[in-house]
Amino acid sequence: MCAFGVLPYNVFYLIYSTAFLLSVGLLTNELFAKVFKVPANSESVYISALILALIITPAKSFNDYIFLFWAAVLTMAGKYILAISKKHIFNPVAVAVVITALALNQSASWWVGTAWMLPFVLLAGLLIVKKIQRIDLVYYFLLTALVTTWVLGAFGGSSLVTLTRQTILGSPLLFFAFVMLTEPLTTPPTNRLQICYGVLVGFLIAPQIHVGNLYFSPELALVTGNIFSYLASPKRKLMLSLKQKVRLGPDIYDFVFRPDRKLAFTPGQYLEWTLGHKKSDSRGNRRYFTLASSPTESEIIMGVKFYNPPSSFKKALFDMASGQTLLAGQLAGDFTMPKDKTQKLVFIAGGIGITPFRSMLKYLIDKNERRDIVLFYANRTADEIVYRDVFDRAGRQLGIKTVYTLTKQDQLPAGWNGEAGYITERMIQAYVPDFHQRTFYISGPRSMTAAFEQTLANMGLHKRQIKIDFFPGFA
Repeated sequence: MCAFGVLPYNVFYLIYSTAFLLSVGLLTNELFAKVFKVPANSESVYISALILALIITPAKSFNDYIFLFWAAVLTMAGKYILAISKKHIFNPVAVAVVITALALNQSASWWVGTAWMLPFVLLAGLLIVKKIQRIDLVYYFLLTALVTTWVLGAFGGSSLVTLTRQTILGSPLLFFAFVMLTEPLTTPPTNRLQICYGVLVGFLIAPQIHVGNLYFSPELALVTGNIFSYLASPKRKLMLSLKQKVRLGPDIYDFVFRPDRKLAFTPGQYLEWTLGHKKSDSRGNRRYFTLASSPTESEIIMGVKFYNPPSSFKKALFDMASGQTLLAGQLAGDFTMPKDKTQKLVFIAGGIGITPFRSMLKYLIDKNERRDIVLFYANRTADEIVYRDVFDRAGRQLGIKTVYTLTKQDQLPAGWNGEAGYITERMIQAYVPDFHQRTFYISGPRSMTAAFEQTLANMGLHKRQIKIDFFPGFA
């Protein structure tokens, strides 16, 4: 865009500024990681540098580079210093440009918010939101921002057409919504709280909102919302020490960790796991895994399926020795059982997607809590079935039915008394004749969950009867 003269910046200024931000960010991040003795999350540096390059005018002078330097340093510092119990409070980029505005009197220009950049922002933004499943957050944010702008603008005599054009085409609203608002580490952990967060920030970002002479810039609106998010989110991170690695099946392992403190969570939720390792690949040193353990257990269990070739993260995880540690935090997720214990449920799992159901059923066993549940569990072969001891006990003690099915029908073991083939509409109806009265929980690869969403819709189930286990980067 710069090269063709569409934007008023020299393309080389933009390249030099981005490279400078990245270099300062990488060095500062490594320094803080060593000082605070935590794994350096290098992939976040690349993301932060790119965002800064898109919201700060490309540098032309020495003073401009001083601004970029402090913006990059403060972004990295915000992740380590502005943190409580190893959890950073603010969106690092947002808090950095707030501080530079107050201390250096130099502000982000948000130059990305132009009509020429809109197609690129919209395309990339929609892909991001689809990937991380923050559709409700973005929707309620945009709705609130637009309605607030329209209502307050109308009182000031502005036309709705002009306000809409300025807000969509002449402001960074969409970039802000897709890229900065959705930053996983500073958004609340559940869908309902995320909607509240989106509404709050959407109201504050309207250009007419101010406190005295202080008008809310995009970054100030986000930092204010981050305070709400922090208060509504789990406050601490865990340091986990590996106790043992247990082979459950072909390329399937349980990693059993001792936490440095008791973790309070709801069965079905997930954690972000950070494992520092050398030569990390493009996916970096962070992953999200659902907890396989129950809140009633003293240890934290992570069930992992290994594929060939493994990512650098999974290779480092597999190579961990007893006593080695990793960091976990960002407890989140709405894939939890309803509070109404009389609600009938169906669980559908494929492969390692069984982990949240292991957590739920172990919890019910330990609490001796009866619920009407039917579990469908699909694997390719019999030796891939894991946690069978838990499911069999749930059947004996609580009357919970588990239906095992194997998709490789030419490899059925002798005496197999389960089902064969994929879980189908007919299979569900055979075991669950009252399926219309039930809530369905689906966990597995995205292709599987999408297929079952369609299958259940074809069976006449409403969207509110279907819950999908999702977290960023199903692994």
